Amino acid sequence: MIELLKNTLKRENINLSQEKIEQLNLFSNKLKWYNKTHNITGAKDDSSIVSNIIDSLAPIKFISKPNSLLDVGTGAGFPGLILAIIYSDIEVTLAEPINKRASFLRLCAYELGLSEVNIFKDRVEKLKHNPFALITSRAVTNTKLLLDLTKDVSNIDTNYLFFKGERVFSEIEELNNQYKYDIIKSNKRNYLWIKGLK
Repeated sequence: MIELLKNTLKRENINLSQEKIEQLNLFSNKLKWYNKTHNITGAKDDSSIVSNIIDSLAPIKFISKPNSLLDVGTGAGFPGLILAIIYSDIEVTLAEPINKRASFLRLCAYELGLSEVNIFKDRVEKLKHNPFALITSRAVTNTKLLLDLTKDVSNIDTNYLFFKGERVFSEIEELNNQYKYDIIKSNKRNYLWIKGLK
């Protein structure tokens, strides 16, 4: 697994320290082990797990390191836990309402020594917290609803990074030109990078 991970990171021009690569490898092995019993993701083999890791990491090439991060609907760790490994010195909150997934995230955070990671096992709209610098989400719901659900934990300085497919273009139209944004395409993924209100 670790050689596949290293080779893929190199091919994608993502430069990480040996420590980060080893943490990602440990995460991958934990996910394979846990998934056999609890079936928390469709990523079951080395190749699909590495593909999901790369999908989670691609935005670090174009976003700035935030002071705090909220990931909505983290599931098996993509992208929130992967970003928490990279940004291990900032506060990261992973909102995941499904118990078996939240338990996996808690286990990984502990075993990877990610002391700044908090697991919020409930729907994100119930979260009470100061505004986050960055809010991320992958494959949870449409953009407008995500913005509505996180309105109490964001402010005018909050940035958003949503992992989207082709529907992102119609979802952006629903926002009525209210936000400054870019859409960065990479490996069949559209990364919607919202940089606040206009």
